[in-house]
Amino acid sequence: MANTLQKNLGATGVLYDERRDFYISPNVTKELWTDVAPFLTTLSNIETRSDLKDPVFKMFEHRNPWQKQEFQGDAVTIPDNSVGVEVTPVSGSIVGLSAPSVTTGDDSWIGLVFEIWDSTKTTRKGQCICLAMATAHPKLAALGSDGGTIDTAANDYYICIGNAQGEGMESPEPWADELKIVWNACQIFKTPLQITGTLQAAVLRGESNELARLRSQKSQEHKIQKERAFLLGTRIGGTGLADSRDGTTVDTFGDDGRTSGAINGTVGKVRSTYGALAAVLDYGSSDSTLDHQNIFPITEASFKYSDWVDITEKMFQYVPTSGFKRAFCGAGALSFWNKLSSNSGFASNSGWDVHLGDMDRDRLGFNYRMLETPHGLLQLIPTPVLTRSPYNKYMLCIDDSNVFHAQYRPSKYQTNIKTDNAYDGVKDQYFCDEGMGLQMIESHSVMYIQ
Repeated sequence: MANTLQKNLGATGVLYDERRDFYISPNVTKELWTDVAPFLTTLSNIETRSDLKDPVFKMFEHRNPWQKQEFQGDAVTIPDNSVGVEVTPVSGSIVGLSAPSVTTGDDSWIGLVFEIWDSTKTTRKGQCICLAMATAHPKLAALGSDGGTIDTAANDYYICIGNAQGEGMESPEPWADELKIVWNACQIFKTPLQITGTLQAAVLRGESNELARLRSQKSQEHKIQKERAFLLGTRIGGTGLADSRDGTTVDTFGDDGRTSGAINGTVGKVRSTYGALAAVLDYGSSDSTLDHQNIFPITEASFKYSDWVDITEKMFQYVPTSGFKRAFCGAGALSFWNKLSSNSGFASNSGWDVHLGDMDRDRLGFNYRMLETPHGLLQLIPTPVLTRSPYNKYMLCIDDSNVFHAQYRPSKYQTNIKTDNAYDGVKDQYFCDEGMGLQMIESHSVMYIQ
């Protein structure tokens, strides 16, 4: 009987195991993720500050008091005369009218004109002027064409609409506020790679140069770990962001950190940077009654167009210089907007036309879609770090003018760092000492789908 072994490609033996070549492209390897760190890329291109003198850094910020000037008072009848009546501000109610107290006024109030509204700001009651100060409380007299008194209730709002000074009088008393301080820290990142000399010399399939493959892989790992830290990291001692706005924080500035313990025979302080998403969640406000609300939960099953109008009204009250705001999204959040823009979505059934642009490519190398909102444009940027985490349905919206990339020491790739005793191999390391610069917390916002 003839031997037919070599007449076909066998599934066993030397021919199958050793001689057949199944690799269509033996030197080509595909990767799942290419744009691993869009937030870090964007942050670095917005602004990189490399002039830091210390790994812990402070920043000044200021909120103009004229953006809102009002107080709430007790129940009185404001007369139509030249004497007025004393009105006592309720505890903690003075906004943007004097410093530093939030419970008493000063002589700079003399001449201020107030419009009076009820405690819900729905009923206008009249206008009055501050004639003098009594025990640090204003003495108010009515203004207006009807020549009558004004009956007020407890917690009515007195909203400043200007000032009116008397003829021939001296300049009124001034008042001034002070700058606020916030802070953060740089974090040391090290991502090592190592192979033996024997492996380095080997000729391999898939990737012929194992050292080059590991360098590429670890470069992406280094970037994505920085991406996570700049989004989600926190630090001991906080940042003072809440105190800069309303003085309610217990943060205290310091070179805070944990000692690393006996790591490789050394003991050193471990500093960490406060990430943008974590900072908004920790220092922002979800109170819908406040103008500076910047945390917005969205209930998917009951979300209405009117809710979206209210959210974007607050998001865009601080007009971005770029004309749009960037929103770094998990895949779940991006899916939410795609569902709304489809013909079968509940938005179309309720008459809400969601304008979501086609997927485009930013010049920095990541994909995005533009979402038209009632008050401005949102650049929706898919962010892998959020997708593969509990933040899949979160969106972080940043204001470009209030973030920056802090770089205490330049990033470097350190080669051949292990040489003692003629080590037969190569150990390299990606190194950087960097952090997140974040100011004016209310100019950033977070939305999450629930």
